[in-house]
Amino acid sequence: MSMMGECFRLVYPVLRCNLFQTRLSGVLPADSRMNPITKFLYELQEVSLLLWNVLTGLFRPRRYLDELVRQMDLIGVGSLPIVLLTGFFTGGVLVLQTFPTFQYYGVQSEVGRSVAVSLIRELGPVLTALMVSGRIGSAISAELGSMVVSQQIDAMRALGTDPLKKLVTPRVIALIVMLPILTVAADIFGIIGGGVVASYLYSQDQNVFITSVRNGITSTDLIGGLIKPFFFGMVIGGISCHKGLSTTGGTVGVGLSTINAVVLSSIWVIIFDFFLSKAIQSILGVGTI
Repeated sequence: MSMMGECFRLVYPVLRCNLFQTRLSGVLPADSRMNPITKFLYELQEVSLLLWNVLTGLFRPRRYLDELVRQMDLIGVGSLPIVLLTGFFTGGVLVLQTFPTFQYYGVQSEVGRSVAVSLIRELGPVLTALMVSGRIGSAISAELGSMVVSQQIDAMRALGTDPLKKLVTPRVIALIVMLPILTVAADIFGIIGGGVVASYLYSQDQNVFITSVRNGITSTDLIGGLIKPFFFGMVIGGISCHKGLSTTGGTVGVGLSTINAVVLSSIWVIIFDFFLSKAIQSILGVGTI
């Protein structure tokens, strides 16, 4: 009897893992025949459940802080160069395109306000999220997908390790924490890029540009610009981890999961941006006169 109990103790985690993967991936005969609306609702349900399990799991041991720090370094420090370049040249091209129009109407002194508001409210959070989605979302999906097809997830379950807490939670939390920081960095370098273009291409006094930026930024703009990356991080982390864990079909499936993770994350970032902008506008009064 004790031998049977020991065998059940060893086999049960593997069986539960297979059931967990099947539920996540929707590997059902009718899955390919789902209409788009049903499939969308199914995917939304699975991603929502995954994020809920991540958030509720924060209050239960065990916590993998070393993995969390490693993911924060990978996401934050690793993504910093591409985010800074994106922010700098976005701010520069905003001034390049808008300064002649502002000059035509005699309000070129307000170009700094225009750049700062555009970056902090919209372009900074959205472009940073899209850059991180392309770089980190694809990496997360590919890594988890490779672990699924090579049965490393099964091995973790068999050894008594929860893949959700070990693999998913650190990545989602790291995205939630680091994306607002990266957004702030992109905003700062975007304003610097706009100032450089205004100063060296259009000979505008730097003090005029800085004064315009200061007059244009409000505390509600800053709060709204930091709320968006928080939700974008959850969206990117949830979709990327779900697509990775639901990988089927070997190495070909890993590629498909990676593509789907990047595409869906980018689309949902843009969709969420609209609804978040409307909510922030209604609650904080950002963008209203």
